[in-house]
Amino acid sequence: MIDYGCGNLASVVNMIQHVGGEARIIRTPDELDSATKLVLPGVGAFDHGIGSLRQGGWITPFEQAVHQRKVPLMGICLGMQLLTRGSEEGQEPGLGWIDAQARRFRPSGPRLKVPHMGWNEVRQVRADELLPASASPRRFYFVHAYRVECADPADVLLECEYGETFVAAFRHANIWGFQFHPEKSHRFGMELFRRFLEV
Repeated sequence: MIDYGCGNLASVVNMIQHVGGEARIIRTPDELDSATKLVLPGVGAFDHGIGSLRQGGWITPFEQAVHQRKVPLMGICLGMQLLTRGSEEGQEPGLGWIDAQARRFRPSGPRLKVPHMGWNEVRQVRADELLPASASPRRFYFVHAYRVECADPADVLLECEYGETFVAAFRHANIWGFQFHPEKSHRFGMELFRRFLEV
């Protein structure tokens, strides 16, 4: 769990421990060397998040872990958006590991509020080891004003509806991104973390 000053770490740690895993918060880039899986949580503004990663010296060792050592990575909420090329919310470029862009919700009706907040059902686009095909609907907890648009449809795992269809989850190689908060999504989130531990 990367502590770069922008994440709700305790909830994620608690959920991973609840499903039988071991979670460790790392506060210096040197600690990435021993990581076997990584979680990049995120709460707050895009520019502050990417700026915190850069100022903390995380970017190069983070890239080495994910791209050279192929450590599985899960980005959550803002952490997902930081993996893209950038966001309408800010001016700074993102990590660019996913060919995607974060754009603000522009609801078509007055009854839809921004941010999109609360439980919502997702639709599975393709099979994945974290999301095996299921006849039962999955619901997750969302809190976000920006949503990701993937340039390559093959990267999209889950979609959701909120005035428009948006990407709820993507995957590219060993990188997963979830717009919702699995650590706040009860049994559906537990299933995700359990499977991530098994990757």
